[in-house]
Amino acid sequence: MKILAFGGSTSSTSINRQLANYAAAKIPGAEVTDLDLRQFELPIYSSDEEESNGIPAAAHAFKEMIESHDGIVLSLAEHNGSYSAAFKNLYDWTSRIDVKVWSGKPMLLLATSPGGRGGATVLEAGKATFPRMGADLKASFSLPSFYDHFSSEEGITDRELAASLQGAVDAFSE
Repeated sequence: MKILAFGGSTSSTSINRQLANYAAAKIPGAEVTDLDLRQFELPIYSSDEEESNGIPAAAHAFKEMIESHDGIVLSLAEHNGSYSAAFKNLYDWTSRIDVKVWSGKPMLLLATSPGGRGGATVLEAGKATFPRMGADLKASFSLPSFYDHFSSEEGITDRELAASLQGAVDAFSE
């Protein structure tokens, strides 16, 4: 099973990208593609920009990445209670190619943040909208207080949170 794993952030040290790849590595037999959103440079979406210049090649490349994989593990970064600007812009451009951005692919939707809510607001936004945009949402998971509960050597260090993520991975894998 080919899995596309990425964080909804362009930070070179994205904790959401770390979480997405950690979770994807737990999927039995998965061949994981670690996607870096920094490779998709795009102008800010506007209908004027689209009319003048068409849909940028980077949006088409992102859509092709989705379509060439069997499933998606996405961990959303929360910026002021919403999607990061870079993710939202890429999402908006890609929806101009096909409103079913996620192409009916199974999705494990995650979020984390340094704070105690673990990106809960943006996770709820994704859970509410992504199925309408073509995601087959299988499971979701939020990791609160990333720096208190995650280490690059051990992964999730809290037993209950680790078990909760494993349950989400299992639901996705079925």
